[in-house]
Amino acid sequence: MAYDACMMRAVLSEIDARFIDAKVERVLQPQADEVDLVLRSKGETKRLVFNVGPNAPRMQLSEQSKENPLKAPMLCMQLRKHLGGARLLRTEQPGFDRIARLCFSAYDEMGYQVELHLICEIMGKYANLILTDEAGKIITAMKLIDFAASTIRQVLPGMQYRLPEGQGKTSPLDATAEIFSSCWDSFPSERTVEKFITMNFSGIATQIAHELCFRATGGIDTPLASAEKERVSAVFFEWQALLKAHAYRPTMVYNAEGKPSDNSYMDITYLGASTEKKHYADLCEMFDAYFAERDRLEKIHQRARDIVTLLSHAISRTEKKIALQREALLESEKAAEYKRNGDLITANIYLLKRGDTALTCVDYYDESTPTVTVPLDARLSPAQNAQRMYKLYTKQKNAKEMLTALIEEWERELLYLESVQDFLLRATSEEDLLQIRDELYHSGYASRMKGYRPQKVSKQKPMEFVTASGYRLLVGKNNTQNDYLTFKVATKGDLWFHAKDMPGSHAILLCDGEEPSELDYTQAASVAAYHSKGRESDLVAVDYTRVKNIKKPTGAKSGFVTYKTNYTAYVKPAASPEEVEGVKDV
Repeated sequence: MAYDACMMRAVLSEIDARFIDAKVERVLQPQADEVDLVLRSKGETKRLVFNVGPNAPRMQLSEQSKENPLKAPMLCMQLRKHLGGARLLRTEQPGFDRIARLCFSAYDEMGYQVELHLICEIMGKYANLILTDEAGKIITAMKLIDFAASTIRQVLPGMQYRLPEGQGKTSPLDATAEIFSSCWDSFPSERTVEKFITMNFSGIATQIAHELCFRATGGIDTPLASAEKERVSAVFFEWQALLKAHAYRPTMVYNAEGKPSDNSYMDITYLGASTEKKHYADLCEMFDAYFAERDRLEKIHQRARDIVTLLSHAISRTEKKIALQREALLESEKAAEYKRNGDLITANIYLLKRGDTALTCVDYYDESTPTVTVPLDARLSPAQNAQRMYKLYTKQKNAKEMLTALIEEWERELLYLESVQDFLLRATSEEDLLQIRDELYHSGYASRMKGYRPQKVSKQKPMEFVTASGYRLLVGKNNTQNDYLTFKVATKGDLWFHAKDMPGSHAILLCDGEEPSELDYTQAASVAAYHSKGRESDLVAVDYTRVKNIKKPTGAKSGFVTYKTNYTAYVKPAASPEEVEGVKDV
């Protein structure tokens, strides 16, 4: 859901209940648009997260630890200077908006006690984190806004902090029966109840308005004319009482794939009884469950942008090269025609003289013996014209052989780049990115990786699963790991699985010459299918054979192998081991 003023109120109530007078032990900035304050109070330690990025701006308590940059950014250093060791005095929510003001007791450079305000504005792309003194003078901010960026509201050190302009709506906490009735009577009856709520009362997300409308009318787009005023009013003030009493019920909603799709500070019923949802003890636990994996993957993808760009450009250039070489290969198909013309000129040379521009003769190479015309260069003698045709024939013949080899070479390069791209899309940790960078560096792409220096890569750790019969299944996370598993870890009697004719991981079923059950084969093939480019397909062809049949050509790129005596299974990709009966993730 959108992080509205009601959610901000719920988060502040959680902070008030547990962390008033808490000490700021550490100030961290794990990424450019996020600041974390480590708070400690009465033996309890949690992070207060301020995320003002464009994707999921929010303020929340969290128990998740995050990787921090080696060198703290300037904003982080400034906040450490002013807030390090400070104590949280109180929290405020000005104007029931998506703004939180946290007041701290701190000490200045001279050792005098001062009050500082950390203001978090959660307003979509305009979200910001601002530090001011007690009088409201801005000390620093996450996003500095000058006159060039906005002529309405500037945020610069030394300037006086001003609240954003309000929208003139009524706070739902201040609403009375008279105000509600007046708004209802003046609102167009053809508009929906959801619009009535969001356009008359401030700080309410569309999702909450849908929920209130559903509870009152049984639908989410009911027109005012079809709704009962008393029923809508009763539901509205019941919800208002929930806000005033801080009787929140953090709820997570899951999609059909079992992944978190929405969250709220109250129960959600308008999505239907069949919708899977989970209730949490507090907002901290709910937010961690909702954002932890999402933030981790987003951070990885941000750090992988340079590799994504490198691979995208390399794949584009390689595809263009292959296209040009294929065009040249089509041109080389004329080699036989040049040889035939040379033979015809030689056979009829007695009919020609210097200066002739064409030879018209019978083509004895064709069973129907048609009459053909062979173009000649008037500047050359008949014998020279014949030699010219033979030279063109030799040139095109050699070009065909070279182009065929080049196309095969560049197609292997394209397959390699696509495999690295596929592994990059499936990277789940910083270690995965480091190994992919190292692989590209040693594959000849060092000059395109600006500022990269070879680093010590930790011991390769492939994915590991256990099948129903207890066999270990090892799956590579990149091409280097693929080679390591196939040629270093596996024995000749183990089974090798790989998606047919597409980039993917090598999957090794460690059976040492034994014959696993049919279920083991299916499980291994399903996992190999998922860890390939075809994981979104309904059915994937997976080749499998004994490791003894796998060979690596001399000079081949990482991950490239050839094999024989293989079989092919058609299986449904397994998104996780749990989707295949009996497979366990180790």
